[in-house]
Amino acid sequence: MGIVSAVMHDTTDLDGTVAFWKEVLGLEELFRNERYVYLGNLGESGPHLAFQKVPEARSVKNRIHLDVRTADRMVAVARIIALGGTHLRDVTEDDFPTWSVMTDPEGNEFCVYERQSAED
Repeated sequence: MGIVSAVMHDTTDLDGTVAFWKEVLGLEELFRNERYVYLGNLGESGPHLAFQKVPEARSVKNRIHLDVRTADRMVAVARIIALGGTHLRDVTEDDFPTWSVMTDPEGNEFCVYERQSAED
């Protein structure tokens, strides 16, 4: 059995995408070469967020995405938009906090939700 060491994100704009996610998540850059960038851990002992430069643009909805927990969803949404992201919609479902579906500058979707308790 293996351990997830990184969540790899394909991108055609390595520098721009890395700058966006560094700002959104406040992660430091740990490694960089001309094709790959690894940022810090996603959580206390979680995997790294990493980026791989690829030649082709995204063409369909991504099948895996990040859920980003924040203290204030609306503040986070405004900040993400200011950094070049896009707000697609808000979703409310029973037993879950409302979340905002966002995209990064390359159109990759992720969700932002507000922390409801210390256990979230």
